[in-house]
Amino acid sequence: MSFIHQKSMTVGDWLNYSLLGLIAIVSLFPFLYVLSLSLTDPSTYTPLKFYLLPDKWSLASYAYILTTDSFGNSLKSTAFITVAGTVLNIIITFTMAYGLTKKWVMGRNFFLGTVIFTLFFNAGIIPNYILVKEMGLLNSYWSLIWPSLTSAWSLIVVKSFMESIHPELEDSAKIDGCTDIDVFLRIIIPLSLPAIAAFTLFFAVQHWNTYFNALIYISDTKKWTLQVLIKQLVIEADASGVGQQGSSDEVLVPQETIRMASIVLAMLPILVVYPFLQKYFAKGVMLGSVKG
Repeated sequence: MSFIHQKSMTVGDWLNYSLLGLIAIVSLFPFLYVLSLSLTDPSTYTPLKFYLLPDKWSLASYAYILTTDSFGNSLKSTAFITVAGTVLNIIITFTMAYGLTKKWVMGRNFFLGTVIFTLFFNAGIIPNYILVKEMGLLNSYWSLIWPSLTSAWSLIVVKSFMESIHPELEDSAKIDGCTDIDVFLRIIIPLSLPAIAAFTLFFAVQHWNTYFNALIYISDTKKWTLQVLIKQLVIEADASGVGQQGSSDEVLVPQETIRMASIVLAMLPILVVYPFLQKYFAKGVMLGSVKG
């Protein structure tokens, strides 16, 4: 079967695969450079030198970062926002989407129209900032969670997915005495596990990469997210709370290796989780697109 499949490939297919493979290899070089520089021993570091592989391997930059209060605080902030935000996103999105699938729900068309309206119109930065301020959420982790409990796109996709579930399953459950809540918890949720896995990844990546809203709503440096801290490390010469003095009196940890190590540490959790949810991520693109 594999021989037949290879024979059926045209010259155009080989050219496409070759081009895409070349692009993939080239795309890996920036990541390899960042990783190599982060693992470079401070004593052998040379500014403005391209490191495909370190001249001498060392974990000094990682050891230094993990002992600083700035990185520890940012990691805890980002972890809390990601976990709490993702859990609430899943709960709100799937419960509201299920309600919107029921035509007998009072005000359904109004709420559905409101959701669709937000797909085309957005209040903007200033009204959102005023809303967060009036809610008393400035300098709070919840300023990055409450205003984005769900999104119109997520609701519509999950709603379409739930509408593709055969209604006979709900009818048979109600005949057996299940209430609407029982149907939702015992029938809809188990059948929606692929969708839940896909959107868990979507929401988790979104919260983990929170940058702009954190920059606007949080001014307390102790509550910065990882992305805001990395911005300080990459763009500014003197990052807040992170200096160049290493743990040893003899060796200084270069600022550049600290920056690169911070970037690697920020990417690592998503890189570890993504392979396990990759198949659901691919399915998530097609959720709700086919009915019947």
